[in-house]
Amino acid sequence: MHYAELLKAREELTGPGGAFEIVEADVLGNRLRIFKNAPPSVREAWLSTLQFADRPYLIYADERLTYADAHTQVNAVAAWLASRGVKPGDRVAIAMRNYPEWMLIYWACVSIGVAVVGMNAWWTPEEMAYALTDSAPKVLFLDAERLERLKERPEFADTLTLVGVRIPDAPKHVIPWTEVIAHGGAMPDVSVDPDADACIFYTSGTTGAPKGAQLTHRGCVANLMNMMFAGASTALAVERATGVAPPATPPVPVTLITTPLFHVTANNCGAYAGTAAGGALVLMYRWDAGEALRLIERERVTGMSGVPVMARELINHPDFSKTDTSSLVALAGGGAQVPPDLVLKIESQVATARPSTGYGMTETCGIITSVSGDFFVDKPDTAGPYMPNFDAKCVDDDGNTVPPGQVGELWVKGSSVIKGYINRPDATAASITDGWLHTGDIARIDEHGFIFIVDRKKDMVLRGGENVYCAEVEATIYRHSAIAECCVFGVADDRLGEEVGAAIVLKTGEALSDKELRDHCAAIMAKHKVPRYVWFLDEALPRNASGKFLKRELRDRLSPKTETA
Repeated sequence: MHYAELLKAREELTGPGGAFEIVEADVLGNRLRIFKNAPPSVREAWLSTLQFADRPYLIYADERLTYADAHTQVNAVAAWLASRGVKPGDRVAIAMRNYPEWMLIYWACVSIGVAVVGMNAWWTPEEMAYALTDSAPKVLFLDAERLERLKERPEFADTLTLVGVRIPDAPKHVIPWTEVIAHGGAMPDVSVDPDADACIFYTSGTTGAPKGAQLTHRGCVANLMNMMFAGASTALAVERATGVAPPATPPVPVTLITTPLFHVTANNCGAYAGTAAGGALVLMYRWDAGEALRLIERERVTGMSGVPVMARELINHPDFSKTDTSSLVALAGGGAQVPPDLVLKIESQVATARPSTGYGMTETCGIITSVSGDFFVDKPDTAGPYMPNFDAKCVDDDGNTVPPGQVGELWVKGSSVIKGYINRPDATAASITDGWLHTGDIARIDEHGFIFIVDRKKDMVLRGGENVYCAEVEATIYRHSAIAECCVFGVADDRLGEEVGAAIVLKTGEALSDKELRDHCAAIMAKHKVPRYVWFLDEALPRNASGKFLKRELRDRLSPKTETA
């Protein structure tokens, strides 16, 4: 493969005068690499899309909004928030499915310097209450299902302004969405600080409590620039190597948004990139491979934002061969590593689409690496080269940089790294050292700057793109009075990559069934964190010399064997 051409293309695009010129700047006390030509904040990025006024933008079931429609409603939401005294630096929470309103509220908030708190739609009432107390939003936009859950915590009805979305008969204390839109008005004239919070996205906590990651405007815009750069550098390298130029007028993207908008995969990567290009976003209520195929054919979808298992289920679906997927040009996703066999399946079974992926984290506002097409097919086990606004290195357990090509924990530094975690200076200090983010992934970096993820250092299960920290699940299990010991770990799964497993030792004289344990967990935390596999053991759990449970030994001894589909 033409790696020399890729390196030249990257250097040309990021060098002096290049479209993605990189310069250094002081950002929040650190000297970082930034894009010279990036919009100063997300506000400018959104306002620039008014040029696409007549194009379709948000598609949900039979509903369609153009960019002009969206700007009118975004302006109304922003004006309404301002009229309620919501000002730059405040927070507004969103708790709902992937409805069009999610994006409208998001753009309205960031355009007036208000941080969006993305609430996980799977959270239990207890988890919702934690995030609302932690983030202290002024307004909560929520749908019927989330409103029903919040009824178990009535105290928030007295302290929060609630706006009901798609709730026909909302209670009196809930303001209907129609009233907000009817307010009308122009977009308030606000200057937004590039280093202000654009959104707060929660990640599972290593000690039981979720952490609210502070994604800044600078970071979100940098991620958008990285996504644009990834496409531009690959296209330029291929053109130089083959002599085949891309179309003078590239096709307008139509992106199928399959994962929740409260995550960076759907929001910062799928929605941002599609919106900046004037493309359409096709929103799904929930993932279903058959429905996705129907939408791809009906809406002429060009790319899909999702986790790798979704691409696998799409290809394996019985309707795949009967569906017109000729509009697809890219397929795979992020949120988890794409298995090498899936890279090759996409290449061989989807006639028009090329495999692509991005490796990243909530803590980097999106991607750290990206790779697609021939470069991905040639190195299907790679996560791709790291993006130009990052520095990257692998370190040993003492934080010392290891020689090139050797394995160590991946640390990255750049303008996409979060400011920190709200109300958690301890967690911030543990995760970020002098601007270097500890990714928790064990990796190596080759001579071309391609990163290869080897293992995971964090005690975490990656279930279908969702991070589930073992300590959080263990803390929940220990809240049951019958538990003497528990150890939670990841179990390999054909469909989701990993599932949650728990080895349990009960107190003497206690009895507990699998169902009772799962019901206990489901009442406290979101369903995707509840252990699928539960083993009750008669003997004490194995420990090492320092008293820590031997998770790897338990996983190897108890886990069922799996094969990749």
